Amino acid sequence: MAFGSAASASTLNQNVSWTIDRAGTTTKYRVVAYGDSIYAGYNGSTTNAAKFSAPTVDAEYLSALWNADIESVRRTKSGAVASDIYNNKIVAERSYMQNASTRAVTFEMCGNDGLQARTAFKKQTGTCNYSGMDAAVNNCKTYVAAAMDYINANAYAGVKVKVISNLHYPGYAADNVQSTCKDATTGATINLRDKFLPKLAAMNYWMCEYARQKGFQCADNFAQYMGADYDSNGDGQIDSDALRYVSGDSEASYLTRITSTLKATLRDANAHFVSASSSFDYIQSDDTHPTYTGGTVTAGLFGGTTGSGAPRYTSFAGGKSPIWNQYGHERMGWAVSTYNPASP
Repeated sequence: MAFGSAASASTLNQNVSWTIDRAGTTTKYRVVAYGDSIYAGYNGSTTNAAKFSAPTVDAEYLSALWNADIESVRRTKSGAVASDIYNNKIVAERSYMQNASTRAVTFEMCGNDGLQARTAFKKQTGTCNYSGMDAAVNNCKTYVAAAMDYINANAYAGVKVKVISNLHYPGYAADNVQSTCKDATTGATINLRDKFLPKLAAMNYWMCEYARQKGFQCADNFAQYMGADYDSNGDGQIDSDALRYVSGDSEASYLTRITSTLKATLRDANAHFVSASSSFDYIQSDDTHPTYTGGTVTAGLFGGTTGSGAPRYTSFAGGKSPIWNQYGHERMGWAVSTYNPASP
C-alpha cells in the first residue's frame, strides 16, 4: 500500500507558498494544505517539488471563481505517517490556517501508514501476520478524526470550505502477486492486492464518513484515479462516478462495492482511461506519486519557495481546465475544487 510516501524510514519537510497572481485585482485569500508527499508534489527530489501540486491547482480554480489572488500554502512532510502530520503539521503549524485571509483548508494523510504496513508484510515468511495492516487502518481512523476536530476548533472562523483527500492505490497492478507467507487457516499464500484493497478501502471509507460527520467535504481520489471516465461494464454509470463514496453508506456496503461488486472496473492509474481508446499516466515512474505539469519550485533540504505567478488559465469552461484529466495532480486538484464555494 504505497499510498503516498517519499521513503518509509525518513521524512522530508517540503513547505511551499505560491500565490496565483491574477491580473486586475489585489484582493488575496489563502488556501492551506497539510499532508505528506502527495500534497507536497514529491517528484523524487530532496530539493524541489511540483509547483502545481493538487492544492495549487485548486488555488488556480479559486482565483478564477472569486476573481482574486489566491495564496496556496502547503505545509507538508514527505514520508510522514498520520500521527506525524497531525502533531507536527496540523497542530504545530496551526497558525497558517488561523490567518484571517484563509478561506479553505484541506489535508491528506495515512499513505505512509499503509506503505510501511505493506513493506513489512511483503517481507514476511512462515505464517502471515495481518496485525500491521489492521494497526495502519486504526491509526488512520484515529488521526483523521483528530485532525478534523482540531481544524474545526482552530481554523479561522471565516473559512468557507474544508476538504480531505482520500487515497489512490498506486502499485495496483504490481501487487497482483502472491505473498511469501502463508495464511494460518488455509496454509496457502495469499494475493497481496486482494488483502491490501479492503484495508485501503476501509481507510478511504472512514475519511469520507468522518468528513460527512464533521463538516468536511471528501475528494474521492480513489474513484478519480482508479475508475475510467466512461462506462466500461455497461451498468449505466461512468466507472469513476460509480466508485465514489456515497453519503450515508455503511462501511460494509462501501467495502462490498469496492472489493467485489465493482472490483472488475478498477484499473492501475498508470493508465487512466478517459475514454475507451485514450488514457493518461497519473503515476510517476516510482509507481507511487502523481504526475504533474507546470514546472517545479524549491522544496526540501534548502527550504521552500515563497513566490507568485500568473494563472495558467484565467477561466474554466464547465469548471474544468483543458488538462483536468491528463495528470494525477491536475485530477486531484480538480476534485478538491468541485467543493469550492461561489464566493469568499
